[in-house]
Amino acid sequence: MTTLFNPDTQTPYKVTDEEREAIASAIDTEELTTLALTLGNIPSRSGEEAEAGEFVRSWLDEQGFITRTTGAVPHRQNIIGEYGGKGLGQNLLFTAHLDTESPSADEHINRHKYRPETLANPEWQQCWLEDGSFRGYPISNDRGPMSCFLMAAKALKSAGIELSGKLYVTACPGEIGPEPMEEWQGVDYLGKDIGANYLFHHGGVVADYAIAAEGCDWGVTWQGNGYALFRIQLLGEGVFTPILDNSPAPNAHPNPIYQLGKVIDAVHQWAQTYEQANGYKSRGGESVPKVQIDAIKAGSPLTFGAGTDVCSVYVEVGLTARQTAAQPYHELNKLLSGLGLQGYNIEPVVVRHGFSANEDEVAPLVKSLSNATAAVKGHEIELAHPAYSSMWRDHNVFNMQRIPAVTSGMPRFQPTPQDLTDSALIYALTALAVCGRAT
Repeated sequence: MTTLFNPDTQTPYKVTDEEREAIASAIDTEELTTLALTLGNIPSRSGEEAEAGEFVRSWLDEQGFITRTTGAVPHRQNIIGEYGGKGLGQNLLFTAHLDTESPSADEHINRHKYRPETLANPEWQQCWLEDGSFRGYPISNDRGPMSCFLMAAKALKSAGIELSGKLYVTACPGEIGPEPMEEWQGVDYLGKDIGANYLFHHGGVVADYAIAAEGCDWGVTWQGNGYALFRIQLLGEGVFTPILDNSPAPNAHPNPIYQLGKVIDAVHQWAQTYEQANGYKSRGGESVPKVQIDAIKAGSPLTFGAGTDVCSVYVEVGLTARQTAAQPYHELNKLLSGLGLQGYNIEPVVVRHGFSANEDEVAPLVKSLSNATAAVKGHEIELAHPAYSSMWRDHNVFNMQRIPAVTSGMPRFQPTPQDLTDSALIYALTALAVCGRAT
């Protein structure tokens, strides 16, 4: 007998060896591999998720699931599949994102962000098997985990196991995507808001628990970081080059670009203290709020000859579940005020806070997932590496809305077909434990 925790009744749900074998037998490794590779090889930059979404919807239709879509615009739809709901059990929602890692469609942006050999890497949009492992960024993030829970739902259905509660399997646009700011406005630049957040509010889902299926190297965490992107504008004066009084001291130069050295040094030193002082450890994981200068904009090479009045520095600052953006704002403002700058402005152009599940409320889901992991892998689940609790993942959306949620899944990098098979079985057993079997 394999014992799985059932949060509906707060008592173990006991799965017989026959039932477990029926589910496992319904997960065909070759079929799952084909599904992951087919889905992974559909190009899907953020804003271009329509084809991948339609593939998921059609696949769910073919398997006989109830399906629907919801989205702010026709070409960026959230896909929802339903199974179960034959009784009074709890509802579980799986989610993964449709958009994949990829350079921009804008060649000008790519020219200033990537080296040519980076752009030429085939793993951006292609997936394949090599030496027994999957290659390609779309498999890792996030078509592999998505394929696993799709196959988990199919396995439960194929095994003839009706669920008491509802199982939702969802595919969402925009989780990796950019954030609207400055000249980049409009729905195609929306990331998190158009995906799981839109799904939660407009998708007709009522989840008691949620799992963001992403690579976690078999670990789990129920907390995640947010971030703020601060734009620091260094102010000075553009002077016509032939009449420039070129001081030997860079900091005395009227062009604010010349202030970058001391600003970068100061921000870097502040980042060391900030990361150490604001790390957050809990029973749900360890989060470290990292800091990095992501971009610099200044002047125009097209109209060279007079320097520039403004130099903008974009500083990304992580935010744990205990922080707000006000804290790093005030710290950076104080830092800049002491540098003797000619002038500056600082403002957040993007803010997303981190969130964490209530430990008591998420415990039944974690217990079910842990016991399912033990049944498949031979050991209970462990906390995920701090990297996975120090980033934004869509479990944040549900924890923000007080729905206990975790992120958990297969190995992040170069998983094997067996890894996907094991992950699908873990997801299926967890779904059975949470939703319960209809009688």
